[in-house]
Amino acid sequence: MIIRELRTHLLSVPWPEPPKFAAAVPEFQDLLVVEVETASGLVGMGYLQPLAGGLRTIETCIHEMLKPLLLGEDASAVTSLWQRMWDATYIQGRMGLSVMALSAIDIALWDLAGKAADLPLYRLWGGANRSMPIYGSGCYRGLGGEGMAEKALRFQDRGFTAIKMQVAHLHTPAQDVENVARMREALGAETEIMVDVNQGWTADQAIRTGRRLEGFDLCWLEEPVRADDFAGYQRIASALAIPIVGGENHFGRADLRPFFENPCVPILQPDVMRGGLTELLRVATVADTWGMRIAPHLFHELMTHLIASVPNPSWLEYMGWHDELWEQPVVPERGVIRAPERAGHGLAFQKALFNEFPYRGA
Repeated sequence: MIIRELRTHLLSVPWPEPPKFAAAVPEFQDLLVVEVETASGLVGMGYLQPLAGGLRTIETCIHEMLKPLLLGEDASAVTSLWQRMWDATYIQGRMGLSVMALSAIDIALWDLAGKAADLPLYRLWGGANRSMPIYGSGCYRGLGGEGMAEKALRFQDRGFTAIKMQVAHLHTPAQDVENVARMREALGAETEIMVDVNQGWTADQAIRTGRRLEGFDLCWLEEPVRADDFAGYQRIASALAIPIVGGENHFGRADLRPFFENPCVPILQPDVMRGGLTELLRVATVADTWGMRIAPHLFHELMTHLIASVPNPSWLEYMGWHDELWEQPVVPERGVIRAPERAGHGLAFQKALFNEFPYRGA
């Protein structure tokens, strides 16, 4: 398990469906893939999809700051190596690109650990492969009210019992309320509806509009304000009956600490790119002590292992962005999903992608 080599690959692959969450729609989805190889030839894979660029910067951080720390080290010492990478980038990091670089490597190291033990990650972590609920995401605001409802109905036809739609940014509060009303009418009373603001409101706007949305029996209102507006989260949660959730833009336990010290968010949505699997497991443990559940952001293929392993699971999020990229996709059936039984995280990108879709970024 001695680390012999670390390689990176940057890809720009077509979207299966353009993500119309903003005025400009990207033509390709950009991915960073990390491979960590041991002296025995075993290879672990990690990957990122930052959505807002910076892949070459992250790649440079991996090779300049982190790779020298890892070569010659024991890959099985995953949490120790996480701490070493964290300490080495603390001045430049704690949040941001250096943590994303660390996260990609951490995912690859855990993949290696699972492969070395010949166990899927959830079994390595002591979990159980139960059926886990998953909601259909990707009812993008750019589709408009009718388009979001049409996509939600397609999810419903596939057996999903919950969907997530977007508000704010492209629409006025009045239009947002109208779109949520249209969605509830289209789906009926039995399907859960999550509403994602993507940090698009102030606290006052969230309270005013949220009160108009309370009659639609929403599962949650997500990221109503900027990630660092913890006081705003407190005000909104106190004012509304709708559960307020967030966490995808926070970097680990330290950044989430205000939510733990002043619990107002019943469900946290940490992102594996902001701390890796090591930190997500720690976040879940701390959250459990405060009665909070975990509904991780994106990457359902990977997050099945996490949710199967923690004591406080909630929902998984399904976008379907990567279904056509894997050698063996991990796809929901009738609104539930199970972790793959393959060793490690069980994921491998199709080899042809690395030649056919080189990175198109700057």
